[in-house]
Amino acid sequence: MNWLFPKVKRVIPQKRWVSISLRTIHLIGVAGLAGAYLYDQPYSVWWVYLCATVISGFVMAVMEIYCDGIWLIQMRGTAIALKLLLLSTMLWWFDQPEAWVYFVVIIISGVVSHAPGRVRYYSIWHRRVITEPIQLGPQQIKDCGG
Repeated sequence: MNWLFPKVKRVIPQKRWVSISLRTIHLIGVAGLAGAYLYDQPYSVWWVYLCATVISGFVMAVMEIYCDGIWLIQMRGTAIALKLLLLSTMLWWFDQPEAWVYFVVIIISGVVSHAPGRVRYYSIWHRRVITEPIQLGPQQIKDCGG
């Protein structure tokens, strides 16, 4: 599992600016998707925004996982999984986009992305903040030490 949880975090050149650009595209996509969720617009109107949102979100997630897979078990990654689960309900639960699901996803995004580090780096799986490497038996996880 060293490929997923490297001992030293991998570096992506210009990652900050790439992330800012991707996040901007992602926000434009989310804004465009509002038409689908709030105004019952036809698929042809919001499809390009869906593509922008999905592709930019996917690339941002892959970048985080590549740098250090610890992101997956922190609240930051867990919140993304929850948001994807909620949004997927449109495929198997509802006939059309539901505004309340959209709002819940936006609320999760706003809260987790602006929360203090002790929330964003918290692991619901380990019930503590996880950031620095520690060894637990054959498995290495990362822990803040506190």
